[in-house]
Amino acid sequence: MSAKQLFTIGYEGAELADFLVTLAACGITQIIDVRDVPVSRKRGFSKNVLAEALAAKGIAYIHLKDLGDPKPGREAARRGDYSLFSTIYAAHLKTDAAQAALTVAANEAGQRVSCLLCFERAHEHCHRNMVAVALAQSAGFSIRHVGVKKNISVGRGGRYGHSNEPEFAFG
Repeated sequence: MSAKQLFTIGYEGAELADFLVTLAACGITQIIDVRDVPVSRKRGFSKNVLAEALAAKGIAYIHLKDLGDPKPGREAARRGDYSLFSTIYAAHLKTDAAQAALTVAANEAGQRVSCLLCFERAHEHCHRNMVAVALAQSAGFSIRHVGVKKNISVGRGGRYGHSNEPEFAFG
C-alpha cells in the first residue's frame, strides 16, 4: 500500500486565479493553512477572502494557528538565518499545542487530498516543510511540494494537459 500524498504550496509571487488552478490541477480538495498570522498583503490570500475563494471551487479550508511559525522564527528566516529559524521552529513543534495541531492535520489530511499552505515559495525556507516532514514521520504521508504556475489550464479530470503529474510540481 502506497503512502497517502500530502502537498505543500507557497503563494509568494502568485496570483489567486493561478493558485486556484494549480490546486485543481493537483486534485487538492483541502487547504491546511499553517500560517501563524493568516493575513496577507497579497490580494486574495488573507484568511476569510481565501476561504471564500476556495469554497467557491469546492476546496475546504482550515487554519491551524498552532502550526504557525512564531515571530522569532519568522524574523530569523527573514534575515536568512535558516539555522536559527529551524532551531526555533523545531522547539515550537514539540509544544503541546503544536502536537495537538499536528494530530488534527494528520486526521484532516487522511480524509481529503490536502495541501499545507504558507507564504514562502521555496519549501526549503519555510516551516511548512518541517510540518510536512513531521506528518510524514508520524502518519506515513509522502510529501509533494508544488509551485504555482502562471496561465495554466486544467484539462478534463482535473489534471494539467494529458500528464498524470502537473509539470509545475517540484520536490
